[in-house]
Amino acid sequence: MHPDQRAGASAAITGHLLRLPALSTARTVSAYVGFDSEIDTTSFLAAILACGKHLVLPRVVDMASRQQRHLSLHRVNDIERDTQPGRWGIREPDPVSCPAIDPKDVDFLLLPGVAFDRRGGRLGYGAGFYDRLLVTLRPDCLRVAAAFSIQVVPQVPMEPHDQRIQRLVTENGEIPLTAA
Repeated sequence: MHPDQRAGASAAITGHLLRLPALSTARTVSAYVGFDSEIDTTSFLAAILACGKHLVLPRVVDMASRQQRHLSLHRVNDIERDTQPGRWGIREPDPVSCPAIDPKDVDFLLLPGVAFDRRGGRLGYGAGFYDRLLVTLRPDCLRVAAAFSIQVVPQVPMEPHDQRIQRLVTENGEIPLTAA
């Protein structure tokens, strides 16, 4: 996507996300700092902080062991001050100034991904970070993916350990999902 097209679509996606009823009732929102070809989450993150919700961002830990690598969630109060570039250049919470949060405290989770389908399938980047995180959340935590419409495909390959999303939002609005 051209950068201008990506910026416009990111703004539209943010608008649709902010109008989700489940977001208005959520107290603790976990999201991510978009990078490269992902949606720009800057406005979404700022809106979450501006309305007084707890913003939680992921940090990759245990990088030395592929089997032990996982996401740790940390509360962030200021995106610029409280985050720093991680191993892959993605901004992550500084564990010194950002307290760790129990995943069971999260009410709404915004997920990244490469591709999504209308059955809730999600193709990540291959490390399984979010699949491992999703199983630690409360069952009532809403799992929402934000994506450009070009990322929605007929079918995402799913393995038994892969976790499904519950909502899919693109620049065109929320896409209804069918049962798997």
